[in-house]
Amino acid sequence: QVQLVESGGGLVQAGGSLRLSCVASGRTFSSYAMGWFRQAPGKEREFVAHITWSGDRTVYAESVKGRFTISRDNAKNTVYLQMNSLTPEDTAVYYCAAPPRSYYFPRINEYRSWGQGTQVTVSS
Repeated sequence: QVQLVESGGGLVQAGGSLRLSCVASGRTFSSYAMGWFRQAPGKEREFVAHITWSGDRTVYAESVKGRFTISRDNAKNTVYLQMNSLTPEDTAVYYCAAPPRSYYFPRINEYRSWGQGTQVTVSS
């Protein structure tokens, strides 16, 4: 069973930046893709970005493409989300996620393990 712990959220002004981190434990981190999702108040959770186990491929939601960057450090069991040019529409709880299957780049709806989330609030 994988455990995921996010950090790095906070309050930032529009146009600012934040970097989120997610540390994974409980299984071989370098064998699994990882993803970031978010949930704004009153809305369903939505996909933000994900990355293959080796980091050689990334996919982004259209709403964050060109502003957010997902990356990973397999030596530190950590996946990151660098968020630039933030807008109030990016305000949400951000969740790190992991799929159940190794060496597989999952469909967005195949993520099964979730962290507790970290709040990101962007003021206008």
